Amino acid sequence: MFSSSLPTWIAAYAGDTLWALLVFWLVGLLRPNWPSERVAAVVLGFAFGIEISQLYQAPWLNAVRATTLGSLVLGHSFLWSDLVCYSVGILVGYLLERRELLSAKS
Repeated sequence: MFSSSLPTWIAAYAGDTLWALLVFWLVGLLRPNWPSERVAAVVLGFAFGIEISQLYQAPWLNAVRATTLGSLVLGHSFLWSDLVCYSVGILVGYLLERRELLSAKS
């Protein structure tokens, strides 16, 4: 929708980065007692697992991916750049949370 008005590299990578950040926050919300490091590790494993699963193209799994929810969660095709985007999104969430925790202690 707005991708044409954004710089090309942001339009290409922001979605995957924000997806990982969202999953980081959702896991943190669902597991508030988990330390930030654990949330980051679990989400990184989940995100990498989802991306690696895109190498498997079974008809039944592609049917799930053809749905809106399936597409948003499972994606369609493996890209190495997505692994970098997920790592950056999770790192941003982790650093924001650590910053918030440190400022709350002061």
